Amino acid sequence: RATMKSLRFISAEAFVSNAEFARKNLGSVAHNLFPLLFKASYLLEQGEVIHDLVENWPLADLNMAKLLGTTVDYQEDLSHRTCSMCLESCLMGLRDYVLNHPSPYMKRLKVVDLTGIKDVEVQSCECKKTMGRWARTQLLSKLCLELLVYLQQTQCNPGTFEISIDVLIDLFVTEWNYELVVQALLKKCSCPLKICCVAFRSDNLALQKFFYIIKLTDPSLLRKLEIVHNVRLEMEHLEILFSSIHFPVLMSLTLPARTFNVRRFTATDELMLSNIGEKMGEMTQLTELSMSFSVLTGRIQKLLSPLKTPLKMLDVSNCSLNHADMAYLANSFHAHHLEALDLSGHNIPDLYPSMFFKLLSRSSSVLRSLTLEDCNIQDTYVNMLILGLNPCQKLQEFKFLGNPLSSQALKHLFTFLSELPMLKNVEFPVPRDCYPVGITYPIDDANLFTFDHQKYERVAEELNLILLQANREDVKASSPLFGSYDAAVQETNNELGAYLIKSFKETLEKFTTSLNELNM
Repeated sequence: RATMKSLRFISAEAFVSNAEFARKNLGSVAHNLFPLLFKASYLLEQGEVIHDLVENWPLADLNMAKLLGTTVDYQEDLSHRTCSMCLESCLMGLRDYVLNHPSPYMKRLKVVDLTGIKDVEVQSCECKKTMGRWARTQLLSKLCLELLVYLQQTQCNPGTFEISIDVLIDLFVTEWNYELVVQALLKKCSCPLKICCVAFRSDNLALQKFFYIIKLTDPSLLRKLEIVHNVRLEMEHLEILFSSIHFPVLMSLTLPARTFNVRRFTATDELMLSNIGEKMGEMTQLTELSMSFSVLTGRIQKLLSPLKTPLKMLDVSNCSLNHADMAYLANSFHAHHLEALDLSGHNIPDLYPSMFFKLLSRSSSVLRSLTLEDCNIQDTYVNMLILGLNPCQKLQEFKFLGNPLSSQALKHLFTFLSELPMLKNVEFPVPRDCYPVGITYPIDDANLFTFDHQKYERVAEELNLILLQANREDVKASSPLFGSYDAAVQETNNELGAYLIKSFKETLEKFTTSLNELNM
């Protein structure tokens, strides 16, 4: 659907569409029109104009979310366009803003905020080339270092060194860009462009390197911390992290798989878990917590009860929760505030159906996202599920992949889902009757694709028809067999693959060495 443009925006598009003309005449443009021209240039992918707009930016701040988001003149939100050419032009313009003005004392720019850029699966920009979070981290670090080298080697106006611009960014660090980012953070004080890390994600990184770089980021500014794939952080390391570093404004925490494993707990481990809970309790702004694929049986209360602020997002997927854990969640003060909940990997119908429904009931007035993948939800449970979901009128997203449901049960469920007014995204399982008779759940990777694809397509069409007949074209329904799209994994999959091959090779070498020692 076409978005309405104001006459001002149409005029701005006309102005920037001729790049040569626009660049020549920027000097005569009123300062308050720069944001309008920036969005028009971004929409038309006029990289040279974007560069010159930023190089001559006359305002005190440059906030990508505000510039590209919904505006009075053009309501379409462009912040999900991570167009490589546009973003590179913007950052190059920022570098040249520092270098190319004869009178640095006239400069007003103090803050550049890059945090509002959203990485999505489908790009709507013409060039289709994206610059993800990892690449943005890489480019900004590189530009900061190049800028320092240039300033040190060239006779610059002394006022240039007095320029200080905070560049707010969500850093994404892996082994492959670690050294570059460390150098940029170490030299932050000398550089006119100051990297200010608001969110930090780490994948494929040795623990020692993670501890070193997290201290360089200035943890007092950190609002979001994600330690995800191939960072071998275990409970004892987490206790050291929280004891040695203070995170006063941390709002969101994601821990890697197997951070906790209560199956091998000692008395010391119990004390350690209590300490971690208390440290998290000191993070008064923490409202999002993800700790999937840990073994937390019977310990949820110990970990979450010290929190003083209610959680809005909780991911405890595949955490082996028991009845006591679910009872704590259902009765805790968090329940009334949960906007996003992931309980995947738990046999809800058999283990704690009543407690689950109590939790659902208490969070129903605010719940926006619910994920119940691989939860053994069968046809006989669908009516109960519908009853439980009925009060959740603000639900925008429901994911329930990997459950043994028939085509008929899915149609029944979709008829109900089409009535949820805010629903936008549904991820549903391939129907059980599309798989060979006798398939067991959860389905392993080897059998994931052994279903009747033609039958699945027919069922998917019928499910979409249910949505269409209810005038719900706005709802996207799909069955991503390998789970939801993860922009960070997509961007670094080459490095992730190389890491897995290296790990496999090392394991084989250790195995071979052990065999040789046995045979000696």
